[in-house]
Amino acid sequence: MTNLQAAPEFPHRTVLLHEAIDGLDCSGARADGVYVDGTFGRGGHTRLLLQRLGSGGRLLAFDKDLQAIAGARSIADPRFEIVHDSFATFDSALAARGIDQVDGVLLDLGISSPQVDDATRGFSFRQDGPLDMRMDTSRGQSAAEWLAVETEQKIEKVIRNYGEERFAFQIAKAIAARRAIEPISTTRQLAEIVARTVKTREKGKDPATRTFQAIRIFINQELEELEVGLHAIYQRLAPNARLVVISFHSLEDRIVKQFMASKATLPQPDRRLPIRAVDLPQPELKLIGRVKPSAEEIAANPRARSAVMRVAQRLPAWGAQA
Repeated sequence: MTNLQAAPEFPHRTVLLHEAIDGLDCSGARADGVYVDGTFGRGGHTRLLLQRLGSGGRLLAFDKDLQAIAGARSIADPRFEIVHDSFATFDSALAARGIDQVDGVLLDLGISSPQVDDATRGFSFRQDGPLDMRMDTSRGQSAAEWLAVETEQKIEKVIRNYGEERFAFQIAKAIAARRAIEPISTTRQLAEIVARTVKTREKGKDPATRTFQAIRIFINQELEELEVGLHAIYQRLAPNARLVVISFHSLEDRIVKQFMASKATLPQPDRRLPIRAVDLPQPELKLIGRVKPSAEEIAANPRARSAVMRVAQRLPAWGAQA
């Protein structure tokens, strides 16, 4: 079991803090609603949301990271509860607590600064540490364990699909050649393998960036959990509830954008058919907006530069709108 008490503390700046909570629109009567922070992290969004909620409000948060769970347990607020699991378990977690609908959900995807900065977690190619990459270190296969047993073809596929890496074939081949000589057990080993293989890269970007991203996403099943989570969340959004999602790379944002668009638009019927307006299917979500960090936020926190926040609102049933 990981020693949570001995875990080092690393600073974390919550990206789009006020914009995200404003996007949930928990003012007025909505302040006493039920809200979910699907990615607690270090609790920046959760703590501000608790400040905005009324005495009758309720906030449920999810996280897979044991250190995040330890931090969440320091919040002594009867309106708050933390769940040690992925937001992909949203439906069963709410059902177990007798919650039918929620008034707002926030997802801040990806990894947090403390996870990146802690070398022992194995997420960063900038410092040496064990090649772990698991968000939940209490379960599942580490990146090192996976690289030791996976086929070269599957490694190539993961690096290409999840990292959008055009040198995926060469990197997978180099990994297979190295592991035949010695285990690849540290971040420095993997970063050096990639650096020797990838000769060209975008200015200012480390050659290992895409490979580390790809393996991390795969090990934690991030895209699969996002797909499952969005559909589960949507089913429990109350009328006028808000869904706010912050993503940090194109693969995540594409899934979020397409999901929201699929619920906000409908195919146009054949105009030649005698269909009354009241009988037409109606959009189920309203797209509220797309927000990016300000220049000031990016200057204070460069890691915010790739963030994109999308906000959508669950529409009431036809005829129930105010």
